[in-house]
Amino acid sequence: MVRTLSGEGESIFEGIYAVRQRLRGAAGSMAEAYGWGKLLGMSVPWIIDWGSRALGVDVYGVQGFYIPYFYSMSDQIGANMSGLVFLRRKEGSWATAIAQYIRHPVMLTSLAVILLVPVGLLLARVWGFSPTTQTSTAMEAIAANLCWVPPLVGWLAERQQRQRQT
Repeated sequence: MVRTLSGEGESIFEGIYAVRQRLRGAAGSMAEAYGWGKLLGMSVPWIIDWGSRALGVDVYGVQGFYIPYFYSMSDQIGANMSGLVFLRRKEGSWATAIAQYIRHPVMLTSLAVILLVPVGLLLARVWGFSPTTQTSTAMEAIAANLCWVPPLVGWLAERQQRQRQT
């Protein structure tokens, strides 16, 4: 529960936004697709954590570094995949969707975060960090949760675009 709330708290609100948009009948948007992906991705870490423990993985040791990754990043992975699917539906083909994807600052930042966070978690475990208390577990999940970076990049990109237009 500690990892879920420290790693997925913002996803609950983004999921509420997506549900609200759907109920309002609003036109589909990248933000809504992103929210749905985050909401749907929240349950994945529970399955991974339970399965790892059932298989005897030391979830506090180096070999369990991927568990906080999924608690902190499964929503980001879901958002990234939903964003790509949204672009595919919008553009009509995978080639055009991927071309849009690689020019989209939020999607690229999301992909960078998804790929870089496990490196940091693995290094922390190799260097001796072990989340054996509720506090250290929460701190690990919070430190790995860089889901705020892609929306920040999107906001900065929109702001820069508006400044160029004026």
